[in-house]
Amino acid sequence: MSNLLEIGESAPTFTLSNHKGETINLKDNLGQWLILYFYPKDNTPGCTTEAQDFTRLTPEFAKLSAKIIGISPDSEKSHCKFIDKYDLSIELLCDPDHTVAKAYDFWNLKKFMGKEYKGIIRSTFIINPEGNIAYIWSKVRVKNHGEKVLNQLQELQS
Repeated sequence: MSNLLEIGESAPTFTLSNHKGETINLKDNLGQWLILYFYPKDNTPGCTTEAQDFTRLTPEFAKLSAKIIGISPDSEKSHCKFIDKYDLSIELLCDPDHTVAKAYDFWNLKKFMGKEYKGIIRSTFIINPEGNIAYIWSKVRVKNHGEKVLNQLQELQS
């Protein structure tokens, strides 16, 4: 899989609803750093670990003027349950048609137990305050990923 997007390019714009049904878009988040991560499904082990890690590190990201947003195909109702169950403090957006995942080139073929299917490739982007891609992780391994993103953001700002 090759990424269509590269570091330094403008991040693809998006407008999606969050778990409260509010409309969130990229341009409303300009002027601050944005950690945009794509994950396959609420309430699954890897996705839960990733969301909990980002929640735990939210104060550290806030000190660096960074907001964390997770995107998955799940519904508002699913996101609400996920947030409530794990007391998450990050914003989760609904991409049911995979429009944004496709724009970021992370809706692709996956394999599981010998079967191929289309799905979200776990990935993370750091977007700078001007709206440009500052860093990309693809095929993310969840363990210590939040810390890696935080360290990379600190490096980008130094």
